[in-house]
Amino acid sequence: MTAPRVVLGVAGASGAALGLSVARRLVGLGAEIDLVISTAAERTLAEECGPEALNTLQTLATRCHSLSNMGASIASGSVPVSGMIVAPCSMRSLAAIAQGLDDNLLTRAAGVQLKERRRLVLVTREAPLTLAHLRNMTAATELGAIILPPVPAFYLKPNSISDIVDQIAARAIDLLAITTPVARQWAEPTEENHSAINQN
Repeated sequence: MTAPRVVLGVAGASGAALGLSVARRLVGLGAEIDLVISTAAERTLAEECGPEALNTLQTLATRCHSLSNMGASIASGSVPVSGMIVAPCSMRSLAAIAQGLDDNLLTRAAGVQLKERRRLVLVTREAPLTLAHLRNMTAATELGAIILPPVPAFYLKPNSISDIVDQIAARAIDLLAITTPVARQWAEPTEENHSAINQN
């Protein structure tokens, strides 16, 4: 069976660890990764994850593409991939994707997923949101993208920021539907646990 091939875009929003976590999990699943990183993301990776983060991310990828290389394989719909995740997705990249502005390889690759009717998951990172952000999210959704804000699953009682990041990354991968679900799932409390909760 051919390994799934996934495009991973990393834009310049805060939350660079999300891109690293997605990459690690995709590698663990045996997927091929086509990586494209924005210029702003390179700085965010260094500031939030350390000076070696960019190299670590690139090492995890099967293929690394320059942001300006509009002739890359992932710029063409004729090259089959299983979908794309942008993690994190900046509001600038969201706006370009929502309006069909294929002005660099990241936004072009995202546009390719939409035109080919493939899964595109945007881990949009900003707060609070302006009306422009909300309208761009609506436009991207209408085009077929999936908006996945990095909202913590508090009900899973995460013990660390890493737990939160890894759960969000796993949910993004699950939304591509390339494998059995990898994210932790909600488990209905047993009668015994439910009684204990009510007593407290």
